Amino acid sequence: MRALAYYILDADRRVVPARDVIEWGAWFENLANRRVAATHFECGVFVSTIFLGIDHRFDDSGPPLVFETMTFELSMDGGDDFQFRYSSWDDAVAGHAGVVRRVKAQLAKAGLSTSEIEATA
Repeated sequence: MRALAYYILDADRRVVPARDVIEWGAWFENLANRRVAATHFECGVFVSTIFLGIDHRFDDSGPPLVFETMTFELSMDGGDDFQFRYSSWDDAVAGHAGVVRRVKAQLAKAGLSTSEIEATA
């Protein structure tokens, strides 16, 4: 198993390695704007995309996975938990939009409102 790797975002939202866990913790405590996007639906479903700051790729097969999109208050057919991880801010923005489209399709299929009551980026 690979050791934990810690990351922060620079002023241009690029992922950079933290020097150590102290720098990482200080950044999270004082500087972090980790929210990439959030979408709340009228029916109670919530889609959230954030910067994690810890690499969730647990092998050496690619760049660090440090962003995550999750859905809440939605049960998907086929065991799809609607959790996705990304390596860059731009990929996370695009991924969030894709999940929102999928959620809207599932809501429409279930006959529920697809109206968003709040969306932030």
